[in-house]
Amino acid sequence: MNASTTLVYDGSFNGFLTAVFVAFDEKINVADIQKNHQTQSGLFSETETVFTHVEKAKRVWNGIRNKSHNAISNVYFAFLSETEGIELLLYNYIQKLMRDKNGKYMDYSDSTVLYIAQLAKKVGREKHRMEAFVRFQLTKDGIYFANIEPDFDVLPLISKHFRDRYADQKWLIYDVKRSYGIYYDLDHMEMVSLNLKDIHHNRTVKSAAFADEEYEYQTLWNDYFKSTNIASRINPKLHVQHVPKRYWKYLSEKKEAV
Repeated sequence: MNASTTLVYDGSFNGFLTAVFVAFDEKINVADIQKNHQTQSGLFSETETVFTHVEKAKRVWNGIRNKSHNAISNVYFAFLSETEGIELLLYNYIQKLMRDKNGKYMDYSDSTVLYIAQLAKKVGREKHRMEAFVRFQLTKDGIYFANIEPDFDVLPLISKHFRDRYADQKWLIYDVKRSYGIYYDLDHMEMVSLNLKDIHHNRTVKSAAFADEEYEYQTLWNDYFKSTNIASRINPKLHVQHVPKRYWKYLSEKKEAV
């Protein structure tokens, strides 16, 4: 009986795919796959550190995609859910995908397949919400800045939407919960890490970081939003269903006049 091994990777998606490649290539009996900052040693398993190798990651990506476009989407979206233990679940999912030659790898009667699909759907829903609820504020540097605080790590999924929609503007979307952002400089996008002591959301106090006209615009937008609401037609329950309260602190239309 082969000893089981816990594979440790750098936390990136390419790092995870590299770990999958190594597990298949070396025929490793995988006990777990863990991020390097969350490693817990097992009593009966060895630990092996896997270094990210883009070409190996691509081979796994292409292998999954060749089996099923739906499966590759499920794998990526579920990974971004950051669910505890997601790596081992995805490894088992990929094993089923690669070993099955009868096209039954998307059989939702399988608990693993169903769970991964459900996670991917939740992440997809959060992606669409973020695309709708991002509110930019113009800084004095001429950069449109927005905070988000999604349940899942959807920033990599929404960047293309905003690049296509705001191709003529410099912008930065910053994930407050995960302390990183994506910056677009009119030519390309890059991931940035920031140390923001002051998290700018819908405060009633003006911030020196933003242009004065930004606050004038927000006040006009807020007044318009209030004026178009007809009291007799307000349905708070339905409104919260479509715009959950956890998003309100970043929405201009929920901000009081400054």
